This record gives sequence, C-alpha cells and structure tokens, in this order.
Amino acid sequence: MIGMAWLGVVVAIGCGVRDASAEDSAAIQGSVKFSGTAPAPEKVKMDADPQCALQHKDAVHKQDVVVNANGTLKNVFVYVKQGLEGRTFPAATQPAKLDQQGCLYAPRVLGLQVNQPLEIVNSDATLHNVNCKPTKSKPFNIAQPVKGMKSAKTFTAPEVMVKCACNVHPWMASYLGVLEHPFFGVTGDDGGFSLAGLPAGQYTLEAWHEKYGVQTQTVTVGDGETKAVDFEFTGP
Repeated sequence: MIGMAWLGVVVAIGCGVRDASAEDSAAIQGSVKFSGTAPAPEKVKMDADPQCALQHKDAVHKQDVVVNANGTLKNVFVYVKQGLEGRTFPAATQPAKLDQQGCLYAPRVLGLQVNQPLEIVNSDATLHNVNCKPTKSKPFNIAQPVKGMKSAKTFTAPEVMVKCACNVHPWMASYLGVLEHPFFGVTGDDGGFSLAGLPAGQYTLEAWHEKYGVQTQTVTVGDGETKAVDFEFTGP
C-alpha cells in the first residue's frame, strides 16, 4: 500500500488479493462544499486543566463544524461504500496514528482499514483516556497518564464511524472510519478529496459529517479515467 497526499486530504491507495494490473487506474476526485450560514465558533473551556489551557496562546474552538476559507467543509469522511464487493484487500501495515495534542485529538476524523494497526499517542503532559466504542469490534478504554505514551489497537470489522472520547476532557472527540479497503479520504483545509488506483466500475460514494449526516452519489469510471464528484452540505 502507498500513502499519497492530494488536495489537502490523505488518501490511501492499495491493491488487494486480485489481479494487480495497470487496469486499476481509475480515479475519483472532488470537493465537499458548504452552503448556508456557518455556525459561530464556540469556545472550548479548558480552564479545568491548566496543562491544556497553557498549550494554547489563542482561544480554542469546537471542531464539529469547520468551514474553510474557500467555502468547503473540513473533516468529511469520503469513501467507497459500494462497488468493491467480491474483492479483498490486505490491511495496511503502516499504522494509522491518533494523537492527543493540546488536549485535542489529532486528527478529528481518521480512516483506516480492518486489522490495520492504530497507534494512539499522548503528546500532552497530562492524563488522557481513550474511550472508543465500536459496535462491531471490541470496545476499549485505555489510560495514558504519561507524555509520550503509546498504545496499539486494531479493529476486526468495518464500521463507519467509531467515536473515541476522553472522559477526563469531555470536549475531546475523534471519529474513525474503519473499512475493508483502502479507498477513503478525509477533507482538509481546502475541502478536497481524491480516491486513486481504483478498478474501473460503478461505485457508490458516501460523504459522512459528524453534524450534517451522510450523502451518497453513484459514479461510473473507466480505466485511466478521472471523474469529478462534488458533495454539498447545507448549514442552518
């Protein structure tokens, strides 16, 4: 598997237990737009833990809705929901990383494969606990009291999404999209996504956002072809 950054989004690309050939050259790319009025930023109150507050010179705002300067939406999980049935893909061996920085999860939204290692890191000099509650894999709740502490976990079944929280700092949350294949991405500061290395075919894409729900689109893409697909979520 090869990791590739594109349009401000981390995209996983790989080939599974199938005929790997140049035919797996289709791609889908686009953006997730936002319309309506962006909600006013809501300040996170970190005063209860001085170690958290000391790490931020400026005010920290909630991350449930982040509208980019170009009118797109950040932290949207975009993935192939249908169209890969009957194909199998080996789990990535490179760990996906969930960090705790400044008493926030980084990243807010993360994609990984079934049985891919998940490395959980505490980069803060304060106690965190990582409480993840999948419904299709074994839940876990681990304490990380020491800065630099690392823990490793895996998920045994696909699930979109798994919520992880910190009971010590209730504003902390992260969402994990666990899939059997590597065709997924999370929109970044420009709202873009790209899924490359796909076999030619018809696919249903789903875009998931923690507050605005899900949207789906169907697209057909041929060998060597790149199709554009845009999503749009509307705020209040």
